[in-house]
Amino acid sequence: MKKLLLLIALFGFFTFAISSCGGKDEKAGTEDSEGYSEYETAEDDDAKKGGQEQQSSAAELIKQGQALVDQSDCKTCHHQTNKIIGPAHADVAKKYEFTQANVTYLANKIKNGGSGVWGEIPMTPHVDLSQADAEKMAMYVLSLDNEEPKL
Repeated sequence: MKKLLLLIALFGFFTFAISSCGGKDEKAGTEDSEGYSEYETAEDDDAKKGGQEQQSSAAELIKQGQALVDQSDCKTCHHQTNKIIGPAHADVAKKYEFTQANVTYLANKIKNGGSGVWGEIPMTPHVDLSQADAEKMAMYVLSLDNEEPKL
């Protein structure tokens, strides 16, 4: 009974800690006479050919994912090599093949949370993350076993 109460108290503490750490950092820009926000330029349009954005290399997306993980509250429950509350990121990389399907699956877990795969303690959802950012984070995690991406 004491273990259950301790588990509930720890879960409550970490839920509070995680929810108080996050926050979406949005930029609100104003448009100029040509319809560009203060964060967009005509050069940004040049980077888009025929409405298609340039594809970043997997290495660049992984690097961006690492920056997102480093800036997030992931380290509250995860460590790169050691299990804390959730699994070590390296263990996740070992479990899942580096495919687009697994990138999408893990991104959805990051955004929506979940439980049962790595134990009974649920992962807190991160609903303010964009799908693209969650996928970059998943790509970074999957890269930790040095497996080549099969995207």
